[in-house]
Amino acid sequence: MDDQAQKHTDLGLTLLSTAYLANQLPTLDAPQIALAGRSNVGKSTLVNCLAGRKALAKTSGTPGKTRSLNFYVSETQGFCLVDLPGYGYARCSMAERDKWAKLIESYIKTTKSLLAVTALIDCRLPPQRLDVELVDWLRSQRIPVLIVLTKAEKVAQRDREARKKEWRELAQPAFPPIVFSGKTGLGREALCRVLIETALRAEAPPAP
Repeated sequence: MDDQAQKHTDLGLTLLSTAYLANQLPTLDAPQIALAGRSNVGKSTLVNCLAGRKALAKTSGTPGKTRSLNFYVSETQGFCLVDLPGYGYARCSMAERDKWAKLIESYIKTTKSLLAVTALIDCRLPPQRLDVELVDWLRSQRIPVLIVLTKAEKVAQRDREARKKEWRELAQPAFPPIVFSGKTGLGREALCRVLIETALRAEAPPAP
């Protein structure tokens, strides 16, 4: 990574657009990195931590509140973070879940500027079926995967290292798994650097 990327990890995130239906997906030239994970994994908390703002993304004690794709533009780095609806715990009908799944799949399969999907995984738990299925599906689509282990403040250092090892072997991510806490800020700088480097790769000229 160049010196500028190392020195500036302020992403300057602002909400650009929200989509509930496939025909509402914005057409963007900017590189995009998606955030995916279970409904209670802390995606909104992570977005707010990266932005340095408490209320950019709405948080709730009820899992599954995010029912849209939310596009956050990094005004300092020029890429978009796309928060996908959570999976696993949402209290809604099967038809509603089906609609989300189709919206997510449409986004992932049709977005040419999608550089990677960041899989947010609860650091307290051993690998769960839904998380493994997500990672396997992304790899089958040849989409680079970034692994972020959330809620790290609730886990002992030894267990954090065990989770990192498990997911490094399972997912073979583009970067080593990042241990993250939205409450303490642990891993924030490391994640910002990885997101910036991923975005910069899209801008690099092809090798001669």
